[in-house]
Formats: sequence, structure tokens, C-alpha cells
Amino acid sequence: MRNKWTILLTGLVFGLAVVLSMATGAAAENIRIGVASPFTGDLAAYGDNIKAGVSLKLKEINDAGGINGQQVELVWGDDLCAPKEAGTVGSKFAADESIVAVIGHLCSSATLAAVPIYVRAGLPSISPTSTNPTIGDVGKGWFFRNCYTDDFQGKYLASYVVPELLGKKSVAIFYENNDYAIGLKDSFVAGAETAGLKVVGAEAYVSKTTDFTPQLTKLLQGKPDTIFLCGYHPEGALIAGQSRKLGFTGPLFGADGIDNEDYIKIGGKATDNTYLTVPFLAASAGPEGKAFAERFKEAYGRDVDWMSANAYDCLGILAQVIAKTGPDRKKIRDGLAAINSEADGYKGITGLTYFDKKGDCAKPAFVKMVKDGKFMSAE
Repeated sequence: MRNKWTILLTGLVFGLAVVLSMATGAAAENIRIGVASPFTGDLAAYGDNIKAGVSLKLKEINDAGGINGQQVELVWGDDLCAPKEAGTVGSKFAADESIVAVIGHLCSSATLAAVPIYVRAGLPSISPTSTNPTIGDVGKGWFFRNCYTDDFQGKYLASYVVPELLGKKSVAIFYENNDYAIGLKDSFVAGAETAGLKVVGAEAYVSKTTDFTPQLTKLLQGKPDTIFLCGYHPEGALIAGQSRKLGFTGPLFGADGIDNEDYIKIGGKATDNTYLTVPFLAASAGPEGKAFAERFKEAYGRDVDWMSANAYDCLGILAQVIAKTGPDRKKIRDGLAAINSEADGYKGITGLTYFDKKGDCAKPAFVKMVKDGKFMSAE
């Protein structure tokens, strides 16, 4: 009797092992792509945007049969937009040989921390949002992005948005002490000098600051026509509110880091008359971009943002490359590098994307504004 039970138990264990082996094998056959963003913390709203964009594209790809018959699987990495956590996420992705590429990171500081890890591991990454100009040098051919850099964005703000669109001549700069904002600030200052704008003062702050009154009081003594919110939306919204309480009535302006619905939710009426540059604007997009905006709103019940749009195209770019090269890290890198001209560019919902030797791309900027508590195209 004992032998029968032993045989039965052995058979059950063996059968379970076979089932688990088959399940593991099936999972291993998926094409696995890491996605790194802040999914918790103060900047989780940005991560929600990335997740929304790639998830929408993922469903479309897998519903259509996947890539060459293989389903795509996303592996999420929460980096909090912080270098330390980004290094942890990057090391995890790099060590997992089943992950063939990474979408991310979102914040420039996080990207700068993770990219050297990917370079050493031979893991290609493509960021939908990191705009610091130095990342291309650090990437050494393994990093790509489908957004413009702050070399372009800062100078565009200085040469067009402030003097032409806003008609202003003097600016106070309030910037966060991180790689994104410092690079953007430096580019703007260089452009302001060329454009003849007067920078009446510049003050730095650190993430999670809540009281900006001392620095604002100092900046407003220079009587600026406008204030540059050079950072991310949580602090930008607080600065907007506190500047209005101190009597500033002029326009505020920022860049893509301000573009989030929470900027308006946190700052309320104080955010009206804010202008910002973004890489994608549904109202200015082509037919495919407008159709995507409709699908996005149907899926998530809100208007599409530029981060979601760029993330959607990042997965589209990787899918197109993997369909040609197969799910191999080195071949994917080579396939991305081969997208290096208009003729070979990827036609996505954010326009045509192709890369230079640093993995950077040339993309236009669009201007949106806050009016009556809503984002809309600038007038």
C-alpha cells in the first residue's frame, strides 16, 4: 500500500513539474521588454502616462498576433525618477537575459544613472521623455530617444515662446537642482542672450520643496515680465500659486516637465496663463495622431498627453525593429541605429523618428497653454 501511494505521489509531482516546465517555457517564449518610470511617489502621474501609452500599444500588438507569432510582455521597473532607484532597476533589467530592450527611463537623472549599466550589459534602451543633452554621449550607441533635447527646447523657449508668443523681454528663472532642469536652464540662458532677453535672476530649489516664498520674493524684486518654471509639475504648481499670492500677474511658462493634469489640479486658478512646450499635441497631429488621441480617450477617459504618445511610439519602434532582427539585444541595437535617415524613419503617431549617431532625433516643439483651468493649444 505504501508503495502504491509513493508511486502515485511521485506521479503527481512529476506531472506538476511538467506543467510548471511548460508554463515556464511558454513565458520564456514571450518577447520581454523592460519599462522604467516612476510608478509610485511624487511623480507617479508621469509613470501612469508611460504605462498608459505602452499598454495601449501592447494590446494592439498582441491582439494582432504579436511579433512574428510571439507575444510581447512588459516588465515594469519603478525608479521613482531617482538615480539610486534607477540604478537598482537598471541592474535588474541588465541581469535578466530574457529582457531584450528597455523603454525608459523617464527623468534625465534616472536615465543618466541607468544607461552606463545598459551599455556594460549590451542592453539597448529608448527613452520617450529624457531630454538632457548629455545622455547621448553616455549612451555610446546603446541609447536612443524619440523626443527632442533641451539644447533645442531651451533655445526655442528663449527665441520664440517668450519674445514672440508672449511678447515679453525679461525673465526670472526658478529651476530644480537636477540634470533635466539644469540642462534646460543652461540652454535657455544661452538662447536668451542671443534673443536679447534679460534674465533678472535665477534661483534653484530641491525636489519636494513646499515653500518658495523667500526665493520668489527675491526674484520678483527684479520685476520680471514672466517666470520660467524650470522643473516638474508638483513644484511648478506650488510656485505658480505662491507667485500669484505675492502679486505676480504676468504669464508663467515652462517646458515638457510641467505638462501633466496634476499641475492644474494642484495649482488651481493660479495656473491659468501658463505656457509650455511639448513634443506632441493632438490638435496639431496628423490623421494617425488624431485617431490615436481618440483611442486613448476611449480607453482611459482623458485627453492624451505627450508622454503617453511618445511611449506608444517607443514600443512601436521596438516592435518594428524586433520583427526584422529577432529578439536579440545586439541585433536590436543595430536595428535601431539603422533608423538613421528620413527614408528609413519610423512613421509613428508623433511624426517621423530617425536617429543620429548619438541616438538623438529631430522633432518639432508645440506650444500649449492653460486657460480656464484646462490645457489647450496656445492661441
